[in-house]
Amino acid sequence: MISRFDFAPLDGITKRVFRRVWHNRFGGADRYFIPFISPTDQHILTPRDRRELENDGLPQVPQVMAKRAADFVWAANVLADMGYEEVNLNLGCPSGTVTAKGKGSGLLADPDELDRFFEEVFSGAPVPVSVKTRLGYQTAGEFPRLLEIFNRYPIACLTVHPRVRPEKYRGSVHMDAFCLAAAESRNPVCYNGDITSVSGIRALEAHFPSLDAAMIGRGAIADPALFRRLRGGAAAAREELQAFTAALYQEYQDFYGQAAPASQRMKEVWFYLIHLFRGGERLGGQMRRSRGPKAYEELETRIFQELDLLDEPHGELV
Repeated sequence: MISRFDFAPLDGITKRVFRRVWHNRFGGADRYFIPFISPTDQHILTPRDRRELENDGLPQVPQVMAKRAADFVWAANVLADMGYEEVNLNLGCPSGTVTAKGKGSGLLADPDELDRFFEEVFSGAPVPVSVKTRLGYQTAGEFPRLLEIFNRYPIACLTVHPRVRPEKYRGSVHMDAFCLAAAESRNPVCYNGDITSVSGIRALEAHFPSLDAAMIGRGAIADPALFRRLRGGAAAAREELQAFTAALYQEYQDFYGQAAPASQRMKEVWFYLIHLFRGGERLGGQMRRSRGPKAYEELETRIFQELDLLDEPHGELV
């Protein structure tokens, strides 16, 4: 039975402003994973990173992306000094600009190098280290070898997204490979990937009755009440969603000091949230192509006035 639900990090969306507003309006997540920071060779934490890592009283886990173990250990020490009790290593990002630098899922391309990376990280990190990973760099057939490496180290939690780098977020997940992780991992395992409904979690629990953790990202943006519903609570009401988007838009405007970047951030949220409205494809497409705050505000008003609210998101969240 899954007892812990983590909010996945989505770079550009689940940043500090979003996390704070979402938590106050809906909540239900046990932990929020902060989108990755990527330390440089100069070992300087930028003002933007420091602002993002400020603690708002939420249960948060910062995520670090690095190619060199020394950079990760440096970041872990800085984060420990800031009061964080766990640091997450990103082995999952499939972006070409990231993997070309040997970061994210790019680290999975050379298992021997990954083993050396882990040896230095787990001997030097001052706090527990968790890992978010994919199944491999090219194919799911790489995962047994990777799992052997993972099993050599005291990983606080191994979160597995059962796809490989080229698949990004499309196509079916490889549940056979996740079965291997659930059965043979010596470390706690968390499932991540394509959970958008209560029924999806219940099916996962039926398949893996000993699994106690799941990480959800896109599904919780498409349905802000999902974590609440997983705990027996009510679905999101139209008025509740309107209040949420209004509060988030205002917080973004306060943060940026102007409406234009705030409306752009809101359009990114609506890329997922539109799936909670029947027939939202047309207005959602218009919103993506719109320019400026006025166009955004008019389209959001039309969505709430014209479209029926669904119980659960529909369509692919990619």
